[in-house]
Amino acid sequence: MSAGLYLKKFLTFFVEPLGLIVTLLAVGLYMLHVKKIRFAKILFFSGLFLLLLFSYPPFANFLVQNLENQYPKFDYKQQVKYIHVLGNGHNTDPAQPLSSQISSTGTKRVLEGILIHKKMPESKLIFTGYEGDTNTTNAAMNAKLAHALGVAYKDMIINGKPADTKEEAIFTKTLVTDKPFVLVTSATHMPRAMLLFRSLGMYPIAAPTNYYKSEFRGYLQVPKPVYFYISSIAVHEYLGILWAKRSFF
Repeated sequence: MSAGLYLKKFLTFFVEPLGLIVTLLAVGLYMLHVKKIRFAKILFFSGLFLLLLFSYPPFANFLVQNLENQYPKFDYKQQVKYIHVLGNGHNTDPAQPLSSQISSTGTKRVLEGILIHKKMPESKLIFTGYEGDTNTTNAAMNAKLAHALGVAYKDMIINGKPADTKEEAIFTKTLVTDKPFVLVTSATHMPRAMLLFRSLGMYPIAAPTNYYKSEFRGYLQVPKPVYFYISSIAVHEYLGILWAKRSFF
């Protein structure tokens, strides 16, 4: 991973829910230490309020719905040559089965890619994604899962060098040029991915998967940790979209 990407991830932490709340509480503790009680109370209250807000199911659902509703599910009727499955996390713990080594998000992306591939004779699956903190690339892990589920290696293109969505798009452009292709990623990530791919003059066909949105009846809901996680994913994507749009100008 490049130094620039490390810096972007480091700075992003402080404006995403967890980093923002930790920062507010840390500064609040400092204000308490220097006897600025009023400011300390404001910061502590703000941190607690944000913690409850981001953990509140209807609010988390509102954040992800605005992302996930932008593109409908794939109709499995179109015919293209390439299906690009974007990478996600994994581990290489030999004590775990392959189905557990790949993240839940990554598994759903691979499965959706395979389902589309099966509907398209002579199509090829593109897997991208670097090694992260392991010694095996995410692209190779996803390809391994696809192969275990019946996809021949000759029907896959595997590139473990791209470290983010933009690098994945740049690589795939060398294969598809200006031809339409299917893009598989999480529904929350799809708006940013489509933005990046289209900015390179490409013509992706969205195939979203791994949805987080839910159906709620009423607003009388109890905050839960899982919804803080969902809110964090949504905020990360909103920030990514802003960053991508900034890069175009």
